[in-house]
Amino acid sequence: MAAKSARRVRWRRYWDRHSKTYDREMRFFDRVLFRDTRSWICRQVTGEVFEVAVGTGLNLEHYPPDVRLTGIELSQEMLAIARRRADDLGRHVEFRVGDAQTLDFPSNTFDTVVCTFSLCAIPDYREALAEMTRVLRPGGVLLLADHVASSVRALRASQRVLELVTIPVGGEHFLRRPIEHVRATGFRIEGHDRFAAGVVERLRARKPAV
Repeated sequence: MAAKSARRVRWRRYWDRHSKTYDREMRFFDRVLFRDTRSWICRQVTGEVFEVAVGTGLNLEHYPPDVRLTGIELSQEMLAIARRRADDLGRHVEFRVGDAQTLDFPSNTFDTVVCTFSLCAIPDYREALAEMTRVLRPGGVLLLADHVASSVRALRASQRVLELVTIPVGGEHFLRRPIEHVRATGFRIEGHDRFAAGVVERLRARKPAV
């Protein structure tokens, strides 16, 4: 428990520092790699929507106006930027500081759960997915997007080398594929897209109704 707490503090400090350059970096990747993924994800939400690892709120402008939105983020500095962005958009969002691996919400709370470009940096992404599943209502929709292990062998080899640096420095993983875990836990995949040599993957999955 002490080790997990220390790791959480270390990652929070990392993302607090990274908040100053995060928007610029992500806008670049949105243009050259992720394409329309934010709008692809956000236009599919309904009802009570929960965004895990909301970051600086880059998804906020893409959500429909009629949904009720809650977002958590480990970094207080990132969350401060998200709050300012929500104010600028005139959008009410319930923001909380929180850890994706231990969500402070009752089970079966939300109709839609969203997580974009964040599972790659959550230390135990399976635990985070289990928590997302828990707070999602039966029959609810899980929407995920991330960079994943490439479908091209040579690129996967490069990603494996890259992880030797990115995991110790910032906890950034390149060889994960959350869809495999989502399928294994009984979700029905209703929409799926993979592009850019298989590096970007996005999906819509429905939690079993019973």
